[in-house]
Amino acid sequence: MNKAIYNVGVIGHGWVASAHIPAIHATGKARVTAVYSARPLSDAELTAKYGYPVKAYSNLDALIGDPSLDVIDICSFPKEHPDQFIAAAKAGKHVIVEKPLALSPGDLARMSAVVKETGIKTCVCFEVRYSSQFRSIKAILDAGLLGAIHFAEVDYYHGVGPWYGQFRWSHLKAEAGSSLLSAGCHAMDALLLIMGEARPVEVTSYTTSSKSEYFAPYDFPTTQISMIKFADGRVGKTTSCLDCLQPYYFHTHAVGSHGSLLDDKFHSTKLGGLNKAKWSQLSCGLVDSGDVKDHPYESQFHAFFDALAVGAEMPLTSFADSARSHRLIHAADQSAVEGRPIRLN
Repeated sequence: MNKAIYNVGVIGHGWVASAHIPAIHATGKARVTAVYSARPLSDAELTAKYGYPVKAYSNLDALIGDPSLDVIDICSFPKEHPDQFIAAAKAGKHVIVEKPLALSPGDLARMSAVVKETGIKTCVCFEVRYSSQFRSIKAILDAGLLGAIHFAEVDYYHGVGPWYGQFRWSHLKAEAGSSLLSAGCHAMDALLLIMGEARPVEVTSYTTSSKSEYFAPYDFPTTQISMIKFADGRVGKTTSCLDCLQPYYFHTHAVGSHGSLLDDKFHSTKLGGLNKAKWSQLSCGLVDSGDVKDHPYESQFHAFFDALAVGAEMPLTSFADSARSHRLIHAADQSAVEGRPIRLN
């Protein structure tokens, strides 16, 4: 599907959409021409805000059925993602969708089936993979500077309390699913990026919660640690901590046969002359903010529209890539609930 400019319809006009819409425009390859919102919006209001004609929809089916739209961008509440995704796919639209894809394995299976049935192209917002930090990490791994990775850990520390906009719904299991699904999914997905094609075969997960009154409204455990065994013998670990009182921190540590990496630092025995007693510094920006306005959507969406132009799956964050991460997350959540390791098929 090669077009000069792709027309995008956005579902939801809240916090996340406020980052998606300018990022889509900035690619120079697409524009948002329609928005659905449960809140009253007018064509005039949207047109004035974005500087060119944008149609406001109050009926979701009408937006999805708009024949002028090429892509639907789903920026709604997580529990709404599966049905909206499936409806868009069946209408022949390509789809951008925020994480998490689905709160349950059953919904993920339904989404997977419709992708296979319709052949639509997809972009899942695991945008951390497109950050400066993780593009640098992937380049180091692809160059073999760390050798064979045998252990890695990626941890998500972000105190999401009443001061945070999404807290009004994200403290509820019915809306957010779990600590991992709500936000720590970025850490699990980043771990799988580091581990490459290695297949996870078992996960054990434990949960706990802060006694701070700030986090008391949560009706699910706010800290979750997961240990993953891979088919080739490697092991990994992730933490999803939503109840910390500290600055945002996306901890990343990979250990290999020729070196190690820690956040934006590394050491490699393949580079002669490096001092083993000191880290070498990467000049990349860290993943250090939970604010969607700081996330690298523009580069991710640019890659999506480039792939769409040649009828290909986008690199790194297609539905297939992201469904793999979600299957592991669902298994981790099952382990935490049942108190036992879960084997993955």
